[in-house]
Amino acid sequence: MIERWVPEKYIHDFFLLGIFVKAFDGIVEILTSIILFFPTQLSELIHWLLRSWIFNSNQFLATHKQVLLKIVSNHDGLFMIIYLLSHGVIKIVLVAGLLYRKLWAYPAAIVVFSAFVVYQMYRYLLAPSSFMVFLSILDLIVIGLTWHEYKFLKAREQLF
Repeated sequence: MIERWVPEKYIHDFFLLGIFVKAFDGIVEILTSIILFFPTQLSELIHWLLRSWIFNSNQFLATHKQVLLKIVSNHDGLFMIIYLLSHGVIKIVLVAGLLYRKLWAYPAAIVVFSAFVVYQMYRYLLAPSSFMVFLSILDLIVIGLTWHEYKFLKAREQLF
């Protein structure tokens, strides 16, 4: 349908861009989970950054530092670590499968990314955030491009 207006090469390029964004997001989630796993070291890093970069104790930064440390140190911190780590690993595995054109990865990515959108919309209902809407729209675009790429590969496979 979209291929009538946009050449296939551009659709494929957008698909690659989308999955590279997902890979970057996965890497950031994994690194964030690792950082959050070490709250004491994170606290020391934040204190060092505040002392190094800001000579006067800025109330805004001090307040936000306390909020971050509270999140990391309470029981929700463990959930956040597990959530980010598993989210990131799943994305990286799926992106690798998509880059290597493994046919199993396309439907798996569509299902998983759709589940992410459902969860993100649930989170949006609890605490509205324009960033959550942005992530969901990005995921929906990647899902559409993944579906298109899958159909293209299946049709190409049937020709040979």
